Amino acid sequence: MSKMAMALMFTALIALGGCESSGGSAVLGGVAGAAAGAGGYEYHLNRQKNLVAQELKDGKIDQREHDIRLDQIRRDSFMQ
Repeated sequence: MSKMAMALMFTALIALGGCESSGGSAVLGGVAGAAAGAGGYEYHLNRQKNLVAQELKDGKIDQREHDIRLDQIRRDSFMQ
């Protein structure tokens, strides 16, 4: 099962349990905020991948630099 599917199921489980108390609602809000932050970070990394690909295409960087930068982006990503 992919990490994304597991994260969605975990979030749904917390959402169902969080509706019963104010403490659960606070936890749910924290989880939702963390998920939004992680999503924004992954979006940023995707934009960086596209930028590196465009720079290679435009001849601004060579293949070696392209590979190094993509490897760094992959290591920074949560979703591997």
